[in-house]
Amino acid sequence: MNRAAAKHLIERYFRQLTEGCGNGDCTNEFCASCCNFQPLDNNSAAAKALELFKINAKLCNPHPSKKESDSSANDNTHLDSKMSDTDLFPHKEDFSDVHYLTENTVCMILSFCEEKGDYSALVRIIGRIFSNAEALVKSFRKDEPNATENLDSLKPSDDDKHEKQSEKTSESMGASSAAALPDEGSNEMSDPCEVKVDICAVRRVYDRLLAIDQVEAALVNALIYLTPNIELDLEYLDVYETNPDYLNIFIIVMENTNLHSPEYLEVALPQFCKAMSKLPVTALARLSKLWSRYGLPHIRRMMETFQQLITFTVVSNEYDGENLVNDDETVVAATQCLKVVFYASIQAGDMDVEHNEEDDEDEESDELTLHELLGEERLYKKGPRVDPLEKELGVRPIDSIKPLIPFEDFINESLNEVVEMDKDFTFFKVNAETKFSFQSCPFILSVITKSQGLYYDNRIRMYSERRLTALYSMVQGQQPNPYLKLKVRRDHIIDDALVRLEMISMENPSDLKKQLFVEFEGEQGVDEGGVSKEFFQLVLEEIFNPDIGMFTYDDETKLFWFNSSSLENEGQYTLVGLVLGLAIYNNCILDVHFPMVVYRKLMGKKGTYLDLSDSHPVLYQSLKELLEYTGNVEKDMTLTFQISHTDLFGSPVLHDLKEQGDQIPVTKENRQEFVDLYAEYILNKSVERQFKAFKKGFLMVTNESPLKYLFRPEEVELLICGSRKLDFEALEKTTEYDGGYSKDSQIIKDFWETIHSFGEEQKRLFLQFTTGTDRAPVGGLGKLKMIIAKNGSDTDRLPTSHTCFNALLLPEYSSKEKLRERLLKAITYAKGFGLL
Repeated sequence: MNRAAAKHLIERYFRQLTEGCGNGDCTNEFCASCCNFQPLDNNSAAAKALELFKINAKLCNPHPSKKESDSSANDNTHLDSKMSDTDLFPHKEDFSDVHYLTENTVCMILSFCEEKGDYSALVRIIGRIFSNAEALVKSFRKDEPNATENLDSLKPSDDDKHEKQSEKTSESMGASSAAALPDEGSNEMSDPCEVKVDICAVRRVYDRLLAIDQVEAALVNALIYLTPNIELDLEYLDVYETNPDYLNIFIIVMENTNLHSPEYLEVALPQFCKAMSKLPVTALARLSKLWSRYGLPHIRRMMETFQQLITFTVVSNEYDGENLVNDDETVVAATQCLKVVFYASIQAGDMDVEHNEEDDEDEESDELTLHELLGEERLYKKGPRVDPLEKELGVRPIDSIKPLIPFEDFINESLNEVVEMDKDFTFFKVNAETKFSFQSCPFILSVITKSQGLYYDNRIRMYSERRLTALYSMVQGQQPNPYLKLKVRRDHIIDDALVRLEMISMENPSDLKKQLFVEFEGEQGVDEGGVSKEFFQLVLEEIFNPDIGMFTYDDETKLFWFNSSSLENEGQYTLVGLVLGLAIYNNCILDVHFPMVVYRKLMGKKGTYLDLSDSHPVLYQSLKELLEYTGNVEKDMTLTFQISHTDLFGSPVLHDLKEQGDQIPVTKENRQEFVDLYAEYILNKSVERQFKAFKKGFLMVTNESPLKYLFRPEEVELLICGSRKLDFEALEKTTEYDGGYSKDSQIIKDFWETIHSFGEEQKRLFLQFTTGTDRAPVGGLGKLKMIIAKNGSDTDRLPTSHTCFNALLLPEYSSKEKLRERLLKAITYAKGFGLL
C-alpha cells in the first residue's frame, strides 16, 4: 500500500475516533458516536488510529446527518488535510492504480466490496496481481509501510512524491516503499534462507479470500496464466540469480490452503510444480530451510498437496511399457517438489549431522577397464550417491533421528504400483542426464519397489561377471566358472566357508559379485536358491553361538552385540559381514538379530547415546536417570570418568573415558559429556576392531551397490532379515495350486485350517520347511508366491518341498488328522537335501 492510501485510511479512523460517524445509535466501540465511547484527545486519537489501522478494525459509514455537517465544517484538524466523501477511498474505484498487494490493501478493497455488495473489483485485482510475476514478487513484503510513522509525515502534498519514490524503490531494490528500506546486505548475509515475505500476513489474507467463491476461481485462473511465464523465466533467463526475491512467488502461492482441491489439480497445480522444479538448487534449499520452520500442520499440508497431485495424476492415466510414468511431466515435477518438503521435514525434526563413521576411500579396480572394453562402463558407475539438494543443505536422510513427518508418509502407493522398475533402473544407471528415475527420489518408493531396483542391479552385475569370466576363459583357454561356488561340509561349515571366501576376497574380489552356488559335500541337492538359504542359516547358527564368544546375547532384548573382548580373529567378523552382503546380493533372508545401531553404523553413522536404548537398554536407562537427576550428582552418585565392564570370562575391566578419569568426578555440569563418552566407548571404540572387519566384509559385496543411496538403516534390516510379522491369511490369498489342486479342494481347505491352528513356532517351522527361511520377505508373506502341488493320492509318505521355488508337494491324505500328523512330522524333522 502506498503512503497516500495509508494516510487516507488512518484519517478515517482518526475522524471516527474524534468526531464519530453521526449515527446516534452506533454500536462500534471505536466510534465517538457510540454511547459507551470514552472521549480521546487528539494525540491519543492519533495513536489509537494507528493501532486500528494495523488490525484492520471496523470502520463506520458516515451517517447522512454527518455528511451534511461535514460539508460546511472547516478543515482545521490535527491532520491538516482536506477530506470529502470521495476521499474516504483514495484509490480509483476499479483499483487500477494498485500495482502490488499488502494485507492492508486487500482489507481495504474487501471493505469497499462488502459495502458495495459486489466483489468484482476484488476479483479483478486478485486476478491481475496473482497472474503477474513482478507484481507478486513485490507483494506482502515485511518491509511494507506499517502504521508506525508519525501522522504528521503523511501530508497530502507529498502523495505524488511518495508514490514515485515507492515505485522507484520497488524497481531498484525490490522493496514495496521507501518507508522502510531493508539493509539488503545484512538481510542476505545473516541468514541465507531469510525471505522478505510476511508469511503471517499472507496466511491472514488467504483466510479471508478463500471464503469468497468468486476469488477462488480468480486465483486458479491467475495461477494458470502465471506459471508458464515463470517457468520460462527460470529456464531461459536465470531470473533467480539476478533477483533472489523471485522465490517470493512460490512462497506466497504455497500458502494457499486450497491447492489440493480439484479446481487446482487439473491444470494450475501441475503447471506450478513444473515451474517450481525449474528453480536452481540454491533456491530449493532456501525453500526447504524456510518451510522447515513452519511447523507440522503447514509442512504436512504441503506434503499432502504434492502427494494428492501425484495420486490424482497416476489414477487418471494408464501407464504401460510404452507410456511410462517416468515420462509424465506432472508426476515427475510433483515428486521433485515433494523432495523439498521431505528435506524440510528432516530439518524440522531431530537430527544428528555429526557422529559420522570415516569412509574408506574406494580403490580403483581393474574391472572398470574390462567393463569399458565391453561397453558397459555406464552401467557400473556408482550412480548419484549424493543428491544435489542434499549436498546443498548439508543434510542426509540418515542424519535424521526422528523426522517431523514419518518417512512412511512420503511413500506414494499409487505411484509404486505403476512404476516399471526395470526401465527406471536403466534411467537411474544409464540415462540419468536425460531421463528421470524415481530412484533419484527414493523417499517416495516403498521398500518392496526399491528392493526390485536393487535386484536388477545385483542381477546385472552377476551377468556381467559371467561375461567377464567367459572372456577370460576364451583368452586363457580355461574352463569357465560363472558362479561363486562354495563346497562345504556341514560339520565344518565355518572353517570351509571362511577359508574359501578369504581366498576369493584376496585373489579375485570380483568373484564375490557372481551368483552364489552352494554345495554340501555328500548331498545331492542342486542349488536353485534353497541350498544357499540353508547355508546362510547354518553359518549364522554357528557364528552366533554364545559358546564361540564372537557376540554377546541379551536375554531381555533378544539381540546380539559385538564382544569387545572376543579372542576370535578379524577374519571371522569379516565372514559375518560377507554373509550379510551376500544375502542381500543373492536375495536371501537371514535370521540375524542385531540392534538398529549396527545398520546405522554400516550406513555411515556412529553410535550415540540414543542408540543405547535398543542395544543396551539397562545402561541407557541408567544414563537417562543420571541426566534427569535433580539432586547433587557428585555427592549422591559418586561416579567418575572411569567405567567398568566385564570381559569374555566375566572379569571386570576398567577403562578411563578421559585421561586420569578415576580422578575426575561426574557433576551436574559435566554429566552430558560423561554420557556421550560412555556411549562412544560402548558403541564405537570398544568394538572398533571387530566392527571394522565386519563392515569390510559387508562392503566387499555391496560397495558398488546403490544400497546406501536408496535405503535407510531400518530398510536395510528389512532387506537382510525380512519381516518378523507373519500374516498367513495373506499367504493363503496369494498361494497358487498345481497338479489338480485348487483352493476349493477339500485337502487344501483342511491344509489351511491346520496351518492357521498352528502356534507361532510351528508356523515358523513350516515356513522354514517350505521356503528355507522362517522370515517373511520384504512386503510380508503375501509377496511369497508359494505353490502347493499334488504329490499322489493317499499315502504314508511325508510332504516334501522345493525350497528353491517355495513349492510344497502334498499327497492327498484321506483325513484332516492324518494330514496334520504327517505335516508336523515333516516340518519338525526336516534337515538336509536330496533328489526325489
